[in-house]
Amino acid sequence: MRQTVEGAVVAVAADRGHRFSKPVHDHITLVKGHGVDGDAHAGEYVRHRYLARRQPRLPNLRQVHLITSELFATVREAGYDIGPGQLGENITTVGLDLENMPLGTCIELGPTAVVELTGLRTPCVLIDRFRTGLKRQVVSSAKAGPAFRCGVLGVVQAGGLVAAGDRARAILTKGFQKRLPSL
Repeated sequence: MRQTVEGAVVAVAADRGHRFSKPVHDHITLVKGHGVDGDAHAGEYVRHRYLARRQPRLPNLRQVHLITSELFATVREAGYDIGPGQLGENITTVGLDLENMPLGTCIELGPTAVVELTGLRTPCVLIDRFRTGLKRQVVSSAKAGPAFRCGVLGVVQAGGLVAAGDRARAILTKGFQKRLPSL
């Protein structure tokens, strides 16, 4: 039995270079087993700079980075004015509690694209270089719930165009559900 949670795409972003923030685009193209067409993190094998130097043949579980726009409101209360693409995400959503979704959840985006969640994005030192003290805002001190609140990572299971305003639907399965690991 499946349960669905409805949301929407707020913005999409991609960058060919390995920069912390990504420019927002009208649309992006997701490619099955590869990631976001034209993005530095796309590929069959890990493209994260730190991981790629140490284990370049690891499968790429970080093809797509999704983040909730609700996080921007939370950090704004702490004095940080952050918008889509600025934390390096490819897809900004609304209405989906991404960090609390179980491992393997599939997110349907737009008419045909599907991303399977593989883990939580682990905040790195670059977040504080972007905005001093921001890392503290995205690391959870709560005993229950996710350790981090800076988005989730996934792999593309079905390709297609994704644009702001598109539907974003999470497909959850009933039964045993494993928390997203930190990646």
